[in-house]
Amino acid sequence: MARSRLQRGLTLIEMTVAIAIVALLFGGAVMGVGAITGSKARGTAGELGGVIRSLYDTAALGGKTCRLVFQMPAEKDEDGVTKYWAECAAGKVTTGRDRDAALREDVRRTEEAEKDSRRGSSRDRVSEGPRALSGDPGLQDLLAQEKGRVEAATRFSRYTSPEIEPRELPSSVRLSVWTRHQRQDVKSGLAYLYFFPQGFTEKAQVYVRQGSNVWTLTVSALTGKTAVVNGELEIPKS
Repeated sequence: MARSRLQRGLTLIEMTVAIAIVALLFGGAVMGVGAITGSKARGTAGELGGVIRSLYDTAALGGKTCRLVFQMPAEKDEDGVTKYWAECAAGKVTTGRDRDAALREDVRRTEEAEKDSRRGSSRDRVSEGPRALSGDPGLQDLLAQEKGRVEAATRFSRYTSPEIEPRELPSSVRLSVWTRHQRQDVKSGLAYLYFFPQGFTEKAQVYVRQGSNVWTLTVSALTGKTAVVNGELEIPKS
């Protein structure tokens, strides 16, 4: 009888060990299936689409320029994680639809002002005393004031709301970001997606990867609408 109870006890121990092993195998299988199907990548793409739409509305309704900041680890850093968060500027960074053209125009005006300053440097030295007495600002003073105004308007700070929270992605999920100002998608470091107060954003594609699975999140420039496509779409030629 004692021997029978001992055998029964050993059997229960063995069953407990077997159940634990099965649980570990099941957990590994679930994780493997998730990696195979890319479920985390698909979920990330959907959540990111909602964030983009909310930030588009924030910029349009709030009358300020915002951007979505992506911080991606180095490509060889397998344990690194991707983060993203929202930022908004104090004022309107630009009022034109072509941000590059607006920036080029600002540079042109600055260069012309600097040339005028150099050409009139001798006259400024002659008239510096009277102007100082009168209190009228010189050209360099005006340039400094304008620079300060622009820098204050374009200074970005963190922006959060219930719909737009900073996010850290699972280590198995990687992002790369392309906007129409780039030739290739950015796969490491910082990338930005801008939203302007006139109610438009940059045409963009965000690639969400998990293992061999890739989902492409497309962003419409005029409406801010997003769509998630299974697969890696080609970067537009223009």
